[in-house]
Amino acid sequence: MVLVLIIGDLHIPHRAHDLPAKFRKLLVPGKIQQILCTGNVCDRETYEYLRTIAGDVYVVRGDYDESASFPPSATIVHTPIRIGVVHGHQCVPTGDLDALSALARQMDVDVLVSGHTHTFQAIEYDGRFFVNPGSATGAWTGSYNGEVTPSFALMDIQGAVVVTYVYQLVEGEVRVEKIEYRKEVEAPKPAQSQSATSIPHSGVTPQNIPSSPQTGQTFW
Repeated sequence: MVLVLIIGDLHIPHRAHDLPAKFRKLLVPGKIQQILCTGNVCDRETYEYLRTIAGDVYVVRGDYDESASFPPSATIVHTPIRIGVVHGHQCVPTGDLDALSALARQMDVDVLVSGHTHTFQAIEYDGRFFVNPGSATGAWTGSYNGEVTPSFALMDIQGAVVVTYVYQLVEGEVRVEKIEYRKEVEAPKPAQSQSATSIPHSGVTPQNIPSSPQTGQTFW
C-alpha cells in the first residue's frame, strides 16, 4: 500500500498567501509516502514545506514556476500502475479529456495527474484514470470568474486498485469524496494447482494513514 498526496497550483505568494489552515492540519509529516505536484509551486519555501510532509517529492514545472529545474513531466511506477504527471497547460483545449487521453497514451500511463484548471476532477475515460487535484490554495485563475474551491487529493494505491480521496474546503469545512479506479490486468496463469492471485481491495480510510520513512530527492 502506498499513500500519495496529489497537490498543485498553489501560486504562493503571488495569488495566495498560504495553504488553508485546515489543510495544513491534515497534512502532517510521516503519514504520506510520496507527493506528486502538478506545478505552480512558485517559491522555494513552499517546495521545502512539501518536503517536510514526505521526502519523496515529484514536482513538474508549471507555467508560473520560478525554478527551471522542474521537469515538464514525470512518470512514476507503482507496479502494476504507471502514473504520469504534467502541469496541464500542454493540453489544448485546457482540461480537454481527449487531449489528456492522447497525452496519457503517449506517456504510456494508466493514471494521468494534471492541473492548470484549478478545478478538481477524477474520472475514468478511455480505459485510463484522470485526476486533477485543483488548486490547494483556491488561487484565482483567469479562465474562471467565480470563486475557486481549495482542494487536494490523496491516492491510496494497492496493487491494481487506486482509491482517490478528494479533500475540498467548502464554506470553511473540509469535505471528503472517494473515487475508485481498477486497472484491468491479465490474471497470471496458475502454476499446477495454485490459483491466480485476486486483486486486493483498498482498506485505508482518510483517518487511518500509516507512517512512512522520508526518502527522496531534491529538485530545486
